[in-house]
Amino acid sequence: MATRPRTRKIGRLSEIAQVAVRHGFGYFFERHKLTDILPWTTRVDLEADAAVGSERGRHLREMLDELGPTFVKFGQLLSTRPDVVPPDIVAELRSLQDDVRPFPFVQVRAVVEAELSLTLEQAFIRFDEQPIAAASIGQVHRAALPNGDEVVVKVQRPNAPRQIESDLALLYQAARMIKERVRALDFIDAQALVDEFARFIRQELDYKLEARHADTFRRNFADSDLVVVPKVYWDYSGVRMLTLEYLEGVQLADLDVEVTSLEERRELAYRVTQTWMEMIFKHGFFHGDPHPANVLMLEGDRIGLVDFGLVGKLTDEDMARLTRLFIDAATENVDALPRRLSELGVRYPKEREEEFRTELRELYYRYFGASLAEIDPIQIIREAFALIYSMNLQLPTRFVLLDKAIATLGAVGVDLYPDFNVFEVARPYARELMLERFSPARLATQAQREGRELIGIARELPYQIHDVLQEMRDGQIEVGFVHKGLDEFMHKLDVAINRVVVALGVAGGLLGSSLIGILATEGPHIFGIHFLSVIGFVVSGALGVWLLVGVLRSGRL
Repeated sequence: MATRPRTRKIGRLSEIAQVAVRHGFGYFFERHKLTDILPWTTRVDLEADAAVGSERGRHLREMLDELGPTFVKFGQLLSTRPDVVPPDIVAELRSLQDDVRPFPFVQVRAVVEAELSLTLEQAFIRFDEQPIAAASIGQVHRAALPNGDEVVVKVQRPNAPRQIESDLALLYQAARMIKERVRALDFIDAQALVDEFARFIRQELDYKLEARHADTFRRNFADSDLVVVPKVYWDYSGVRMLTLEYLEGVQLADLDVEVTSLEERRELAYRVTQTWMEMIFKHGFFHGDPHPANVLMLEGDRIGLVDFGLVGKLTDEDMARLTRLFIDAATENVDALPRRLSELGVRYPKEREEEFRTELRELYYRYFGASLAEIDPIQIIREAFALIYSMNLQLPTRFVLLDKAIATLGAVGVDLYPDFNVFEVARPYARELMLERFSPARLATQAQREGRELIGIARELPYQIHDVLQEMRDGQIEVGFVHKGLDEFMHKLDVAINRVVVALGVAGGLLGSSLIGILATEGPHIFGIHFLSVIGFVVSGALGVWLLVGVLRSGRL
């Protein structure tokens, strides 16, 4: 019984591998000797796979679509990681949409009544059975409260947590396999990537967290006449349901460009982008997915925001470091850019630091001095992605999300207004940020804070030195060494020793069975051979075949 869950996981992993082969990724399993996880009936056509290699992004997107909602969301995460995924695949994965069939209304009723401890009729005077939107984790219904307020209710799928945990277990299993057997992907920390995805998707399961995000955005834009954030109804919200004020408007994704003038579309593109620039540069708390479906056009030229599951946060120190980066870029101090990026958390191989500086300088001078009208932001972002991937840079999650938001804003703006330039909108905000950061009041406050920190360090220093000397006297200080690659070597050595042990067992069994057959005269015989010899030969033969199959499947005969 204990082996059944593991068997089901292996079966599901084989099913995923089979889907991958069907979408043209059989060459990956052949190249990295992973064919042992494929069903015996699966045939890998390497010529066909090679033919579709140039369209790998589209095929990967289609594969994730077929595998289901959790894998679609994993693809969406990969689309924010240009340090892990090549630029052509990033571009394709950004078109993945989390759109699935709605679940039955009887399940909606059960979740709502369990969360509120009230019947649906007691809690709402109207609750539309037909959802207005459905996704992998939940779906949205219109409703009306007893006081007459029009609301939308986001209800979680009953089996969402269980399904997500099951898929996460498969992703962790795949990550371990990649780490152990795919040397070409050593530059990717697959375990950390799945950890990041698990953290994000488990946060999305907590609708109370999304409600707090919505409340924060509403407070930040409380004085705005152009941005509307729906009110959270806390008495009608919980971990698995979220009730928000209904905003009457049209999704930006549904805008009819044929009947909207070019000037109106230009104003809309700049208004939406200015909203995000205010979030980033003024609030340090921004909506992580400015997708057209998450922006509503309201009456009075206002815009409404929805879907607050994915947010980014920038600390005061982050903003200070970004400011220093902007200043070095503006003053043509290119050689300082790698250090500034390192301060922001960007990691790159130290042995490639000079190459990184050269690539940055080349990218910088390609656009330095050009007017914003002459710069294509999307092209710059693509080139930055190519540099990130080629240099195996590791990016902090918060800045990856910031990059994704700006790239999405740029693409949405160009769709609305072909001459749109996201940098043109960002420039005044960046200038204002730099002026504010270097105002006398800010500098005085910063000097005071850093002075207090230095005084604290100086006060603690004698005690720290005393502690170190005491540990040295007591022999408690230990020096440890980390041998890179030792775990893999020990694993291979362990496998080799196991095979030698099995081979010795086979040889000993054959030799012992032969001696029994020659020397033993009493007891039952089968075809003239002592029955103990027959048993020994069968067991040794079976072990020998098992060992041979294992060696052949490993590809290391």
